[in-house]
Amino acid sequence: MGKDERLKSRKQIDELFAKAQKFSSGSFRVLYLVTENKTPLSFGVAVSNKNFKKAVDRNRIKRLTREAWRLQKNELKNELIARSSSLNLFLIYTAKALPVYIDVKENVQKILSRLLKNI
Repeated sequence: MGKDERLKSRKQIDELFAKAQKFSSGSFRVLYLVTENKTPLSFGVAVSNKNFKKAVDRNRIKRLTREAWRLQKNELKNELIARSSSLNLFLIYTAKALPVYIDVKENVQKILSRLLKNI
């Protein structure tokens, strides 16, 4: 995931939380918004401080999620480029247990297939 694909602009994040379409898939709450950005795909991930008190645990979940995303995002990215549109996406991990990479990968795969249908 390159620097240009990170969703870090406060303005974009606020707009995403205000206007986004939402759905839940497995352990994730997904917020997405089709926009007019330069980059075809911007991505962010969050883990609740309430469910995971230790930063080590939160960081591990975010790392696993970003890796699963990096390996599977290309189909969605190519579709967005073909349509010349842009997508802001934010994943929020909602489960209360530490995940295994295989579970995260399967959840991200389901999320991507659903996003391909919806956009």
